[in-house]
Amino acid sequence: MTQPATSRLDAQMAFLMEADRLKSVERASRITGSLRRENSAEHSWHAALFALTLADQAPEGCDINKVIAMLLLHDLVEIDAGDAPVFAAQDASAKAALEAREAAAAERIFGLLPADQAAHFLAIWHEFEANDSAEARFAKSLDRFVPPNLNMATGGGSWVEYDVSYDTFEARVGTKVNHGAPGLWAWLAPKVRDFMRGLRA
Repeated sequence: MTQPATSRLDAQMAFLMEADRLKSVERASRITGSLRRENSAEHSWHAALFALTLADQAPEGCDINKVIAMLLLHDLVEIDAGDAPVFAAQDASAKAALEAREAAAAERIFGLLPADQAAHFLAIWHEFEANDSAEARFAKSLDRFVPPNLNMATGGGSWVEYDVSYDTFEARVGTKVNHGAPGLWAWLAPKVRDFMRGLRA
């Protein structure tokens, strides 16, 4: 007996239930009011909420709905590839291997969807990774803007664990935030500088 073809809704639900696994991927940042580390699903939701709330910081003509879509989709690859903390040591070969794992994960996870949605979501993910559109630059900036605010709210968070200096923070986070959201970086930089001075006092 021939098996019935998978319906569009079956495929969409397979993707959505697979996406639930992102809740199990632990990140370096801690959530406010708790010692618990956030998971990547929480980060994606929070970054998307930042985009919605801080849309007035986006470049002129930026499609904020696309930014929100990017932020909801960007970390789904961590289901297979895991999270790579921004301050963890990583050489060029390890970075290349991670990028390959993430690309394979994107093909697998988005490939669960009906073909038209799979192609659309994969294109959004690739645009975010390429960082060559106004939407991608703003989304990347917000992706890096969220964790330092959590770190300041949790006594230093991953900065303490990785012994992060302000110069390292500026190089690995500040340049990315400033590239797509200079107003947010102008607001954040002095706060982080003062906070880190207090940590080392």
